[in-house]
Amino acid sequence: MRSSATQEVVMADGRVLEVLTTGPEDGLPLVFHHGTPQAAVPYGILERPASARGLRTIAYSRPGYGGSTPRADAETTATVADDAVDVARILDHFGAGEFVTLGWSGGGPRALACAAVLPERCRAATCGVGIAPPDAVGLDRLAGMAPENVAEYTAVAQGPAALTAFLEEHGTPMFSVTADLIVLGLGALLPDVDKAALTGELAEYLAASTRHAGAQGIVGWRDDDLTHTRPWGFDLGEIVVPVSIWQGTEDRMVPFAHAVWLTQHVAGARAHLVEGEGHVSLVMQMDRVLDDLLDQAGR
Repeated sequence: MRSSATQEVVMADGRVLEVLTTGPEDGLPLVFHHGTPQAAVPYGILERPASARGLRTIAYSRPGYGGSTPRADAETTATVADDAVDVARILDHFGAGEFVTLGWSGGGPRALACAAVLPERCRAATCGVGIAPPDAVGLDRLAGMAPENVAEYTAVAQGPAALTAFLEEHGTPMFSVTADLIVLGLGALLPDVDKAALTGELAEYLAASTRHAGAQGIVGWRDDDLTHTRPWGFDLGEIVVPVSIWQGTEDRMVPFAHAVWLTQHVAGARAHLVEGEGHVSLVMQMDRVLDDLLDQAGR
C-alpha cells in the first residue's frame, strides 16, 4: 500500500479542501466520507483492504474540519448535496472519472448525495450507519438515541447560536481525546459491542480523526449538524445508482430504525442489517463492506 499523501484542492468558490489519497494511483477511486465530528487522517482499517482490491482511497476533510475552509452559507442554505459537488471537483483535480463511494455515520448522507447528484460518474455507493433525512416521514429520528445525541439534536433544533454554545461547552473536550480515553469520552453512546471493538488501531484512528476535526474549533461539527437537519437537496427515491445500506442492531448513535427507513426509501437499496453489531464495531467488517460495494459496481 502506497503511503498517504495530503493535498489542498481549490473549489470553484475559492474554498480549499484538505484531501488525503492512499493506494495505487491508477486504481478506481474510492471516495470516503468520514463521520461527525471527524477529519481526514490515515485510516489503515479502510485503506489496506481498499488497496488490496485495487482501489485508490480519496478521503477529504469536509468544510470546517481539519484544514478545509468552512462554507460561507453553512448556517443558512448549504446542503448535503453541496458536498457531492465538492467531490466532483476533487475527482477532476486528480483526473478521475468514475468512482465508488463509502460514507460512514455523518458521512453516510454524503455517499447518498454522490449517488443522487453524480449518477454519470458514481458506479456504486455505500451508506454505513448513516442518519436518515430530517423529512423522513414516519420516523422518530431521536427514538433510540443515547442521551448525548438527543441533547445535541435538541440544540440543533434551537438554531445555530444554541448549537454553537452547546458544542463549545460539551463538544470541545472531544478535540483533545486520546485513544485510551475515547471509550470514556463517548460514554453512553457506546454499547458493549462497540466498547469491545474500540481498541488498538481503531481507537487510535478515531481519536486522531476527532482531534484533527477540531483544528478550527467546533465550526465543522456545527455545520455538519446543520446540513444533516435541513433538506438534503436531492430525492432518495430517484437514485438510480446501486446503493447498499449497512447498520447494526445495537447502534446508539444512529438508531437501527434509520437504516430500516433508508432501505425502504432509497431506490433499489441493498440492505445489510447486521444482528448484534454497533455503530463502531461494524467497521471491523470492512472487507465485507468493500466486497459488496465492488459487487454493486459490477467490479
